[in-house]
Amino acid sequence: MPEVMVTRESDKATVHPAGDVVAASVPELRAVMREAVSTGARELTVDLSTVRMIDSCGIGVLIAAHNSLCKLGGHLVVVHASKDILALFKVMRIHQHFRVSGD
Repeated sequence: MPEVMVTRESDKATVHPAGDVVAASVPELRAVMREAVSTGARELTVDLSTVRMIDSCGIGVLIAAHNSLCKLGGHLVVVHASKDILALFKVMRIHQHFRVSGD
């Protein structure tokens, strides 16, 4: 299974999932995101440029990260979502809770 990559700059972290954000990959992604937040990241960006599919577990980990960051005064941003993922987020109204942008 490929690794989740993280880049850091001060209180900002960008997480780059290494493939689809589905049940099998969520534990690693969750651990990486928790580590970033616990070490001071307050702006967490998830770059979906290599993600073709996201399932309910993947959506759940994004919502959990959003909730955790909100409690700490931070925020979550999702960037480079595919057209299909962006449409899914809009149908589910996820984009009303945190910023989501497409390719």
